[in-house]
Amino acid sequence: MTHLWVRAEQRPNEERVGLTPEGAKALLDMGLRVTVEHSAQRVIPIERYREAGCDIAPENAWPDAPRDAIILGLKELPEDGTPLPHRHIMFGHAFKGQPAGRALLKRFETGGGTLYDLEYLVDAAGRRIAAFGYWAGYAGAAVALKCWAAQRRRTICGPLGVFSASETLRNDLATELAAIGAPYPDAIVIGALGRVGTGAMDLCRALGVDVTGWDMAETAHGGPFPEILDHAIFLNCILARPGTPVFIPAEATRAARKLRVIGDIACDPTSDFSPIKVYDRVTTWAEPALRVHDDPVLDVTAIDNLPALLPRESSQDFAAQLLPALQTLDAPDAGIWARAKAEFDSHIATFRERGTA
Repeated sequence: MTHLWVRAEQRPNEERVGLTPEGAKALLDMGLRVTVEHSAQRVIPIERYREAGCDIAPENAWPDAPRDAIILGLKELPEDGTPLPHRHIMFGHAFKGQPAGRALLKRFETGGGTLYDLEYLVDAAGRRIAAFGYWAGYAGAAVALKCWAAQRRRTICGPLGVFSASETLRNDLATELAAIGAPYPDAIVIGALGRVGTGAMDLCRALGVDVTGWDMAETAHGGPFPEILDHAIFLNCILARPGTPVFIPAEATRAARKLRVIGDIACDPTSDFSPIKVYDRVTTWAEPALRVHDDPVLDVTAIDNLPALLPRESSQDFAAQLLPALQTLDAPDAGIWARAKAEFDSHIATFRERGTA
């Protein structure tokens, strides 16, 4: 019997989950076993999983789960260096040379486990089958606007909190912007036709922000892109990968510019392929903005779990996308899971060849 184990998220401010009670019931009806850990912060109460028929385990008990259990989570595991013998479904951020990613691969290498990276679950045509992209874009645009509003108040954006619904976030932001008493900023979105960019564009339009959408046609020449500096807010919705152009070079901080806020929604500053070269670390819920220049001011916001600002809607959306793949877990050597395993095996092989295992 295939056994799926849904772990509690151990990262602060992370209330999302990759499987809803309705999805769990669908898996149980197929004959899978589903265990769900208690969680002090998950947006969906544990009782709903119990009512669906799931086994319930203590919070953070997954290291002692049966070895054949497949562990489903979203964000990173505690960085304690322990070997990982299980199969894990999660966002590993380990395949682009990130320092923390190398440490994670070492743990899988030592433990003999497998990473099915959620970013690399793809169909036969190579398209991702599940992503939080829309809500990342939506929330990322909102945080960038909050950073701009804080600048107008001659301060820097303060701590963020969870919103119960996108409407609540939108209304809160509209009130904050109206209180500034100044014309709204304009914005440019790169990657506007993708899921992330669509969310960013939708939030801007819902608030009446003048937004320009760029995608592959506008960036195909490879740069430079002086038009970005002519907008108050730049929202990057393009994943860092080989061949990605540099949108914001390091010298942009000293250039003549209207640009005041960079929202790096794709958020991969430690990658060699990052298209934004004016910062080198993610920002946090406690400190959403990183000031990279003072005169004229330029802030970067780059939070790597943006959809967690809207945990209920983003969980429901993502879980619905992921469920069809989970329903094929009884055939892990075929289709989506075989492709994800091949991706992992390729990176583990490279890891070994470089002598870092």
